[in-house]
Amino acid sequence: MTHPLSLAFLTIFDADPVSAVRIAAATGYQMVGLRILPAAPGTESGYPLLEDDRVLAEVRAALADTGVKVGDVEIVRLKPQNDWDLLARFCARCEALDARHILVAGDDADTGRLTESFARFCDIARPHGLTADLEFMPWTAVPDLAAAQTIVQAAGRSNGGVLVDALHFDRSGSTLEQVAALPAQMMHYVQLCDGAVPFERDDASLIRVARGERLFPGQGGIDLVGLVRAVPPGVTISVEVPHRPLAEKLDATGRAAMAHAATMAILRAAGRA
Repeated sequence: MTHPLSLAFLTIFDADPVSAVRIAAATGYQMVGLRILPAAPGTESGYPLLEDDRVLAEVRAALADTGVKVGDVEIVRLKPQNDWDLLARFCARCEALDARHILVAGDDADTGRLTESFARFCDIARPHGLTADLEFMPWTAVPDLAAAQTIVQAAGRSNGGVLVDALHFDRSGSTLEQVAALPAQMMHYVQLCDGAVPFERDDASLIRVARGERLFPGQGGIDLVGLVRAVPPGVTISVEVPHRPLAEKLDATGRAAMAHAATMAILRAAGRA
């Protein structure tokens, strides 16, 4: 396969980490994404995988049993003030899972300070064998691909990368030419899903869709074939399709299988399967 596939955390957000590993294996993925730190502290419960050694051992056993690898681990949100000790513990946990990539979001409007924080986090992640991949999202302090690339390049760390999410790529006005021009060493993995076109542009609507109303690849209006062709061969594709209304009708395994089949159809259309 030209692109290894990873089952993103949000696609099966209702599955525990051991189940996520086994669902990924059962539905044809080579990797799985896990969440250890909450995306919205205060409104989202914590994840025991960070502190509970029993859960860690169970996940490691499932990985060994299935052959599935951990692709990315979520989520580091860089703010004006950061708990660097917590982030160091987080990276150690990621290494214990033999993970490859860390999803990073930028929540600091001071670009200079955010760049320094990103560089510092890269330095923490690197000894653990991890990349730090800055995801641009239209409602954040890193709203588009150009902003993310500027920060990653200014940070100047070899394990720093830009994370291209198909939905945010489309909503941010970033271009296929920008994706194709990204240095290959800066693109460690990408996230694939689809979305309705046209779309509501206010922040609340963008966030609502991103977190729970994405479409399976091929069901919306994003040029996913063009996006896949702009990505270097061999880059891991994380299939991220949170669809909370569907989750009320179809279990996590069924959704993972649908997402895999839809992604493979896009890869075949792009000549990458």
